[in-house]
Amino acid sequence: MAKSSLDGVRLADIAELANVSEATVSRVLNGKPGVAAATRQAVLAALDRLGYERPARARQRSAGLIGLIIPELDNPIFPAFAQVIDRTLVMRGYRSVLCTQAPGGATEDEFIETLTARGVSGIVFVSGLHADTTADHSRYHRLIESGVPVVFVNGYAPGVKAPFFSDDDGAAVELALTHLRELGHERIGLAVGPKRFVPVQRKAEKFRELMTPVVGADEVEKLIVHTLFSVEGGHSAALTLLERNCTAVVCGSDLMALGAIRMARRQGLEVPRDFSVVGYDDSPLIAFTDPPLTTIQQQVTAMVTAAVRTLLDEIAGAAPPTEEYLFRPELVVRGSTAACPTKS
Repeated sequence: MAKSSLDGVRLADIAELANVSEATVSRVLNGKPGVAAATRQAVLAALDRLGYERPARARQRSAGLIGLIIPELDNPIFPAFAQVIDRTLVMRGYRSVLCTQAPGGATEDEFIETLTARGVSGIVFVSGLHADTTADHSRYHRLIESGVPVVFVNGYAPGVKAPFFSDDDGAAVELALTHLRELGHERIGLAVGPKRFVPVQRKAEKFRELMTPVVGADEVEKLIVHTLFSVEGGHSAALTLLERNCTAVVCGSDLMALGAIRMARRQGLEVPRDFSVVGYDDSPLIAFTDPPLTTIQQQVTAMVTAAVRTLLDEIAGAAPPTEEYLFRPELVVRGSTAACPTKS
């Protein structure tokens, strides 16, 4: 619980934690001008960490509200997106209104209606219906025509005149396959979500391109399993791929990868000695799983920073770009991949 005053803490404590001078701390706490936004935010963050409420004079009036619509919070990558987006907005004087979708809960259309009724300055969509090729995208046309600035993260809707910021799904698959091929694996499976999603289609397309020369056009389709983006989905996909004699799998999410590891163990296999697993996202805490997960890291901070900057530029009156920007992911090698058992 936050303490109600600053009586028990010295300016020196805040200054040390924020790595600024005591004079700067004093200016922030007293609401004085002349302090850079990033410095001010560092002081307030230090104050929060010490467990004290911010003095009224230090509470800057929000420049506006930004709606943030994301999928459910069960997958840790989405809270990670939300946290970075919120922090980036706060540093620029805005506040986010978080709208989380869940089965049986409010729909994306209902969230849009609520946010526009509250007069938000703009909306950020993360992995929403814009990523679903079967969805009606007219909702976005109407929103843009009404003058509400929007940006989209991870997913692409052709014809929607707005900026899109996505992880390069093809590059992600290429990084994973190159890594596994270098370890001697040839029969590699791909476990991804439902076919209707743009990121899934892009991953599957790159997988076919790279694996067809290795196993043939007919066989490559047997190595692609569409399932749910969940531990259970990865569990089911891994069973199918193990039955098809795969020695490794590339998964569409870290949760799926954890499910694949669980299934391999239930089959009496050891990861990575008998079966290698690559995840996708590099979700928080994934480095501490057993074994630590080799995964493809989304460039969350870079994508969010670019998306938020573009949105705020549009709010300020700049014409928004109407194209997609791809961010190259990174391979993070840990303990869930090893040499192919037949070639070690």
